[in-house]
Amino acid sequence: MSPAKRSLEIMDTTLRDGEQTSGVSFSASEKLTIAQLLLTEVKVDRIEIASARVSEGEFDAVKKITKWAKANGLLHKVEVLTFVDGDVSIQWMQQAGAKVMNLLTKGSLNHLTHQLKKKPTEHFADVKEVLALAKKKGIDANIYLEDWSNGMRHSPDYVYQYLDFLITQPVKRIMLPDTLGILTPDEVREYVSAIVQRYPGIHFDFHAHNDYDLGTANVLEGVKAGAHGLHLTINGMGERAGNAPLASAIAVLNDFMPGVKTNVVEKSLYTVSKLVETFSGFRIPVNKPVVGENVFTQTAGIHADGDKKNKLYFSDLMPERFGRQRKYALGKTSGKANIENNLAQLGIQLSDQDLKKVTQRIIELGDRKEVVTQADLPYIISDVLDSNTIEDKVRIENYALVHAKNLNPSVTIKISIAGEEFEEQAQGDGQYDAFMNALKKIYKQKKIELPLLVDYAVRIPPGGKSDALCETVITWKNQQKEFKTRGLDSDQTVSAIKATQKMLNII
Repeated sequence: MSPAKRSLEIMDTTLRDGEQTSGVSFSASEKLTIAQLLLTEVKVDRIEIASARVSEGEFDAVKKITKWAKANGLLHKVEVLTFVDGDVSIQWMQQAGAKVMNLLTKGSLNHLTHQLKKKPTEHFADVKEVLALAKKKGIDANIYLEDWSNGMRHSPDYVYQYLDFLITQPVKRIMLPDTLGILTPDEVREYVSAIVQRYPGIHFDFHAHNDYDLGTANVLEGVKAGAHGLHLTINGMGERAGNAPLASAIAVLNDFMPGVKTNVVEKSLYTVSKLVETFSGFRIPVNKPVVGENVFTQTAGIHADGDKKNKLYFSDLMPERFGRQRKYALGKTSGKANIENNLAQLGIQLSDQDLKKVTQRIIELGDRKEVVTQADLPYIISDVLDSNTIEDKVRIENYALVHAKNLNPSVTIKISIAGEEFEEQAQGDGQYDAFMNALKKIYKQKKIELPLLVDYAVRIPPGGKSDALCETVITWKNQQKEFKTRGLDSDQTVSAIKATQKMLNII
């Protein structure tokens, strides 16, 4: 019989500490939407949604969230950062409808001495007064020990003196923040372990910042040391380098702490991550673990080959856990296996000969630094297979396209027809029109009439960006017969020229 797992509380502070990211400010409606998702979909245990007394906008946001939370029996999961200011923060909370406060107090002698300019006993008396008022008003209290990490490094006697006082007070949780993100994993393990062992039965949260990129590692060590709760943010948002990220921490705990369980739903993490990215304008790095666009994308062809043969490059960190899908990048490092995996996801099969040609075309595009996506594949296949059927007798060797303000576009082209070279210049209403006018001059010399252009369609693959591939399909009419040619390039005019070259080799 397996031993019972230890439950770990997860408090998300995206809407308070995360909103302290430089340049980020959520609207009241955005805050409500994120709060609802965190509690009902992601299922974190608690959310910290604001700082008291900050602004009217913050007050309105808290009122919206507490009204919704109360109607859904979740008000006890909603927390607000408050200050040692007598009854001022408490009155603000009452008016906003909040019932749980996270009281910010001094966790180091350095902060106490130089910021508050008070002695420990004076600070403790002020804290005691606020806690008594909160209890009287029916507000639950948790306590932050701001700068606790420096306190443990440089003034541990003060920290323990303060904790000895706090355990006598009406406090539900004591929260230990690495405020400046300075701790190493060894220090986190040492300090949290010492406190948990000294005060059994007291609930301690650990709050990591990421200034040295150690946030997730410190979270793991804090839990190993016996922390009862963690403070995390979506996408690692927060002041300076941010806080420990929710998605990374949950993945690490689920995979490396089998004796611990949380209520967080992994499959919801990516969805809420993208929503917060949109609301905040705070872009997720493409290589950010779990939620970054590239983290489940294999680029090297050898990796794709290994995955195809026996999932050789898979780990426990499977994308399906987070509602995502493994991808195989298309570009100059793509191998045959990369292409095959992408084709399989699209339900397309090609002969070995055609697959080789498509692979070569993708490598050529990658060498030009063009981004190739799975959505581009049908267009590339169509272009390659179409080109295979056409004998290359006419070649457009070179061209110069000029487009200047208040001047008609002009083109100089050089083409070879059955080994004979021609060069011509022309102007037109647009670059492609100028190109066709120059082409007509050449074919007039050859006494060949070009087909009539009857339709010109441009398509970009779904979700295409500004550097996406562009397919131009041109319909031509020659002696009562219509036919189509396609061109593919990231430049629309160039793709049209490629389609035109195919036409020249057909007539």
